[in-house]
Amino acid sequence: MTPPPNLTDPVERAAYQRELRMVARPVRWLGVVIAVLAAVLALVRARYAPQIPMVLPLFLLGVAALHMIAAVVVRVKYHQKRMHPEG
Repeated sequence: MTPPPNLTDPVERAAYQRELRMVARPVRWLGVVIAVLAAVLALVRARYAPQIPMVLPLFLLGVAALHMIAAVVVRVKYHQKRMHPEG
């Protein structure tokens, strides 16, 4: 891995922020997509299909939350390794 960035330099800090944004990006976006699907499913259930069990949209929201938490954990671990590559 490359040496830790110099966060006191604005150019390096901006580059590192862009780098961090790319870490676990697909996992975060999947969490957002699942949350939107859960909201749409809850709306469809409320308006058109009350026979759909309410646990289904709630389960999807839980899965979306787990994706977001996993993305945060991956990003924090990446940051820790990037700032302390020897440890």
